[in-house]
Amino acid sequence: MASGSSRALTDFFKPAAGAKRIKLSSSSADLPVYKSVSTHCEYGHQCSADDTGSINPHQKARMESNRLRAKAKRNLKICSEGVYKNKGKSEGEGDCVKLGDLLVEETWLEALPGELQKPYALNLCRFLQTEMCSGTGLPIYPPPHLIFNALNSTPFDAVKAVILGQDPYHGPGQAMGLSFSVPEGVKLPSSLLNIFKELHQDLGCSIPSHGNLQKWAFQGVLLLNAVLTVRKHEANSHAKKGWENFTDAVIKTISQKKQGVIFLLWGNSAQVKLRLIDDTKHHILKAAHPSGLSANRGFFGCRHFSRTNQILEQMGITPIDWQL
Repeated sequence: MASGSSRALTDFFKPAAGAKRIKLSSSSADLPVYKSVSTHCEYGHQCSADDTGSINPHQKARMESNRLRAKAKRNLKICSEGVYKNKGKSEGEGDCVKLGDLLVEETWLEALPGELQKPYALNLCRFLQTEMCSGTGLPIYPPPHLIFNALNSTPFDAVKAVILGQDPYHGPGQAMGLSFSVPEGVKLPSSLLNIFKELHQDLGCSIPSHGNLQKWAFQGVLLLNAVLTVRKHEANSHAKKGWENFTDAVIKTISQKKQGVIFLLWGNSAQVKLRLIDDTKHHILKAAHPSGLSANRGFFGCRHFSRTNQILEQMGITPIDWQL
């Protein structure tokens, strides 16, 4: 690569400037306090975060979900603008974009100080720069602005539960940066359909017509893949390139800096991550993978969704509304 790109390589991951159960005493124990937040309650009048006596837990949960939704929308806009501004900016680099500009959620940047400047991360960025900018015409999924969608959609302070996946879907239009999730209008993959079937059996949730799981992300469910990118039609093509180091750091940071988080580990690949989690501080739910090959060998009937909510309620934390 031309020497003129050396700065882009060095700066590639730099962000833009700017089991013992531990009970928590409050449903917002792991969430930041926003004194000036206001929204409209379901009764039509305006409520602020200070009006704790005038709103019920359901309304408070809706307010928090709306706050996270607005924050994720802002983060997505920043990422999209960054991609647009950098498209084809450097001669010979095609539609290359600095990945460091795409992780914009401040709470994660604060929780992972210096992680993206480590040697493995710089090697990863060089690999991805070659993949995205080589001009071979091979698409990389998800699109650049969604690579860090899991972290940009669910702030560190808001994480209640983690659902670990492997790598993104490798078909056109499927991957959206959230494990197991697909955009509306895309056919449900078999694993996601099986997740919905288990939800129906467990909690009576109706099976939705779409597979967009953003609603879960906006309630504190971190939908994290072990590998965050993939080459079109080549499963695991970006495995062992450095992503695992980064997502392992995410998991370890959650384990070390938070408490009472529920980890849903489906299949052997996810359960390998047990070594990163302090099970004296957190809750571990294990089951088979929901794929068509293994769902009947321990995923169906695991009741992880109701169990997650039971644990949250025992800790005084608002449960997840799993219905899409």
